[in-house]
Amino acid sequence: MAEILLSLVVVIPLAASVILFLSAGRLSGFLIGAIACGAISLSAIFSAILAGLLHSQLSPSLHVFFWEWMRTADFSTGIGFTLDPLSLVMILIVTWVGLLIHLYATRYMAGDPGLARFFGCMTLFVASMLLLVLSSDLLCMFIGWEGVGLCSYLLIGFWYTEPANLAAARKAFIITRVGDAAMLCGLLLLATEASSLQVDTLLQTVTAAKISQSALTFSTLLILVGTLAKSAQLPFQSWLPDAMAGPTPTSALIHAATMVTAGIYLIARLHVLFTATPLVLTIMAVVGTLTLFLAACNALVQSDLKRILAWSTVSQLGYMFLALGTGLWQVALFHLMTHAFFKALLFLCAGAIITRVHHEQDIFRMGGLFRTMPGIALAFLAGATSLAGFPLLTAGFYSKELILSSVWNASFFLAPDLILSGHVFWVVALAGAFLTSLYISRCFLLVFMGKAKTHESGQTPLLMAIPLGCLSFLALFGGMMEMPDALAHVHLFTEMVDPAHALPSADEPLWLLLVGGGIPVLGALLAWIFWGQRNPVLHETSDEPAPPQTSQPVPILAACLLPLFRIPSWLGRYDFPARLSKGVSILINGMNTFALQFRACIFMNVSHQTLMTLRQGNLLMAYTQNGRVRWYAAWIAGGLCASLALAGLT
Repeated sequence: MAEILLSLVVVIPLAASVILFLSAGRLSGFLIGAIACGAISLSAIFSAILAGLLHSQLSPSLHVFFWEWMRTADFSTGIGFTLDPLSLVMILIVTWVGLLIHLYATRYMAGDPGLARFFGCMTLFVASMLLLVLSSDLLCMFIGWEGVGLCSYLLIGFWYTEPANLAAARKAFIITRVGDAAMLCGLLLLATEASSLQVDTLLQTVTAAKISQSALTFSTLLILVGTLAKSAQLPFQSWLPDAMAGPTPTSALIHAATMVTAGIYLIARLHVLFTATPLVLTIMAVVGTLTLFLAACNALVQSDLKRILAWSTVSQLGYMFLALGTGLWQVALFHLMTHAFFKALLFLCAGAIITRVHHEQDIFRMGGLFRTMPGIALAFLAGATSLAGFPLLTAGFYSKELILSSVWNASFFLAPDLILSGHVFWVVALAGAFLTSLYISRCFLLVFMGKAKTHESGQTPLLMAIPLGCLSFLALFGGMMEMPDALAHVHLFTEMVDPAHALPSADEPLWLLLVGGGIPVLGALLAWIFWGQRNPVLHETSDEPAPPQTSQPVPILAACLLPLFRIPSWLGRYDFPARLSKGVSILINGMNTFALQFRACIFMNVSHQTLMTLRQGNLLMAYTQNGRVRWYAAWIAGGLCASLALAGLT
């Protein structure tokens, strides 16, 4: 029975997508929504049943082999599924969070002429993600990996009549394809060394040290590049904010349950490979740390509601990569789960807000919406506090605190005699937590508090309100299954996903917990001083049409100092010495000018050198690929003669 249910979990959403694509819009909107939601509901129910079956049986995993795909003298691969605690957690997140998003989308997308195409892509998205997390062979997993990339392209460019949407879809597709090519090279290198891409066989080969250290390091580095591109980490982060061109349910699905979490899952699945290459773990931690801080700085200076949430996703994924860099994949998976709850909630709240304010997305043109939509405001507040990690009350606090404590006690390998302390990473991660609280509190205050700047109309339909209520509960209480020992000895999540290897117990000092819990509160208080008072310190308005935002990186220094730009007026309001105010203003303006000039110099030089290199390469290609068959024959003959000469010499 378990084998049948395991296959149906993937087959049912796949079959629903085929039906919806073949219907070509001939079905009614109600029937389209019923087919999509019914398929995801069955997958979610079967996932819950499989959880009970896996818990009741003695074996910690369930393997189902369907058929052999290919076989050579030194290599074989097949189609099969593996259900263990890791894949079980992922399919529960994908199906249940995906179900809530599908329910929301049936009402949000009602009346759209491309409804069948939309739900066909959404159900195919879920099926591809389920195939990815359940596959027992990395080559089969790569099919699901490419499937989520294809679906993201189709959904980001869903409203294809707008050129900006098509550009965003192409950008996401091209950037992730670069990572996919690197990851495929890494998989082929592993196949050459281990003669198999079966996950269990591969991990056993690595454990037995049958793969050379150089080949293992190079292959894991290539796989890491693929995961960085898929999860929008530096230097591939720019595609994810632009992906907001798609419908809001698409954004919620990409950011919460599919696509960007695929890279986190793959590293967790192959954690034995990465543990055997400590230098790659250090690179992973460094990239994650830089990403979480830079993305938080970018979120602080955005005015588009969905782009703020998009940059926050990039930042939270950076936390997950930092946790993976410590070698504790269970910690990253726990934050992945809580992030799915509060990020899906925030995006769905954003969709409800945008719909009721006539598709306005500029937060400076909103304001005062708490009085007209208190339910949406409370749901958004639940997601915002969980994202910020408010202590004791939210799921985000427990997962982020687990990451901070893990980083504090970690050490990172650079060279045989050079070990980097985790304290440096902890400081940057704590600064990122402060910025997270600052920008999401700013967003809440500007949208829901203060004076009303737009006209709100309509009511939030029940099918949109039910998912918001469920996700609000999960965003607040979904993290209490894993708590710091200073609060309670509760480790249900880590014991569930990896019962054989519990997290190492560390004597976490109480001050570490207090600092981690106090920083989000401090950020919220500072946001209230800047934007929440009746006469706020920072008066930011948007009377003129906002220019289109691009995903060009914001200077870190300028972004961090943005709240300080108007401190001189604040000091003057409270009768501080005028000379001090003027001095601070000159200092900040000078530092900001220096940062902008430095950035312009660097980027201009890099872009100029890149352009010149591409031009020279283009001239070379034009010279060699000129369409003349005689030239091609001459090159072939010359290459053959050179090869024969080299063979004769050796």
